[in-house]
Amino acid sequence: MADLAIPARRLVAIWLAQLLSLIGSSLTAFVLGVWVYQETGSVTQFAMIFLSATLPAVLVAPFAGVLADGRDRRKLMLVSDTVAALGTAALALLVASDNLAVWHIYVAGAVTAAASTVQGVAYQSMTPSLVGKKHLGRFNGLMQVSRAVQIAAPLLAGVLVVTIGVAGVMAIDLVTFVIAATTLMLVKIPSSITRPPKSGDAAEPLLRRAAAGWRHLRDRPGLLQLMVVFAVYNFLFGIAGVLVQPLILSFADADTLGVLMFAGGAGLFAGSLVMGAWGGPKRRINAVCGGLAGGGVALVLHSLSPSAWLIGIVAPLFLFMLPIINSSTMTLIQTKTEPSVLGRVLATARVLGDASVPLAYVIAGPLVDGFFEPLLQPGGALADSVGSVIGTGPGRGIALLFVITGSVMVVLAAVAWATPGVRRVDDLPDALPDDPAPAEPAAAEGGAGTVAPAAAGPVPDTEPAPVPKPAGEPEPDAAPATR
Repeated sequence: MADLAIPARRLVAIWLAQLLSLIGSSLTAFVLGVWVYQETGSVTQFAMIFLSATLPAVLVAPFAGVLADGRDRRKLMLVSDTVAALGTAALALLVASDNLAVWHIYVAGAVTAAASTVQGVAYQSMTPSLVGKKHLGRFNGLMQVSRAVQIAAPLLAGVLVVTIGVAGVMAIDLVTFVIAATTLMLVKIPSSITRPPKSGDAAEPLLRRAAAGWRHLRDRPGLLQLMVVFAVYNFLFGIAGVLVQPLILSFADADTLGVLMFAGGAGLFAGSLVMGAWGGPKRRINAVCGGLAGGGVALVLHSLSPSAWLIGIVAPLFLFMLPIINSSTMTLIQTKTEPSVLGRVLATARVLGDASVPLAYVIAGPLVDGFFEPLLQPGGALADSVGSVIGTGPGRGIALLFVITGSVMVVLAAVAWATPGVRRVDDLPDALPDDPAPAEPAAAEGGAGTVAPAAAGPVPDTEPAPVPKPAGEPEPDAAPATR
């Protein structure tokens, strides 16, 4: 990558430091998620953790876009990381004093989700200037490696929680925050990259500036329709994502859950490496629709039987598709959007894509507890029909919901491909120059800032601190998320 805006070694230093921080946050997320489920035994309360970390992000996103298009993006990221670290520190103190309650995790998740949204939008807005159009697809693919780490890290968490406890795991997380922030403060990035281009609407009211992202998408129906596709996808993914841990825990213990998360992470890691080397097809919408269809099939296969071996095969297959979808979608948004409004467009994309996720989190638990699980208990209404195929007993109602969500995901891929605006989104004119911004003299470089590689989903979605990640399926985003 000889034509990068900054030397490759600086990007590598930033990426590795943030990867380490993501490992720490993933350890915290896993142990707190298991703690909530084991303390309450409630799928609904478990799902509420996801809701508390998603709804604030949706509400904050439009204003995060305004900040990213009007402020130094490094400084925004540094402040956001500091807020997220403070949320983790507060939970660590509560754990150490044996005063932790579920509602504490809800509150901390909301605060850190809001901070993470600001950081993610700012970083994704700066990425095109860092790497240029030529390498953007490959770089977005490599950013997905951090999602694999998020999924695989809980395998280590299972060992650490036994040896040093939950508070010890969270202390490690805080140390990784410090390492990441220190590295980012030392790495020099030209101010022409960290400071957004000046736009002509700086004097306009705040709400009108926040709406600029919506107006940009409205004028490009293909991109807007693509975001609608992801809103539906995220709803389906949200239901499956919040239920996959209870599905596995219905027939396996926490150690097995960690192993299966590692297996899923291996599939995502492989997909990230493929996209990092390849960069995706010339027509990126082909990758998006193909990934949706393949992911839907893999999701259905999760339901065939209560088998750790089965999950260990289909979860990596499902997650192999995720970097292909995420990096292709992010590259489309970044290349088709004017740099002066990119932050607000990314923020609007998050709102459109993520708005359906809280609904999925709210209804997933009650759907399972009050409807699907009773259907597939011995003697239930579907025990002799559907139950003869996927089995009966604990967790089989969740399995039925997986069949439904995976099937709808396949249909969604077909509908997206049949929609002319979505199928031709690659034909929209590029707004990103071919070459990255030229590096400034060393005297103009420097300054502290945080740069965080992606955390996913198509979403995906970044990494709010203590929010448990589903085993095998990370939380989705309207566009690939950053930490």
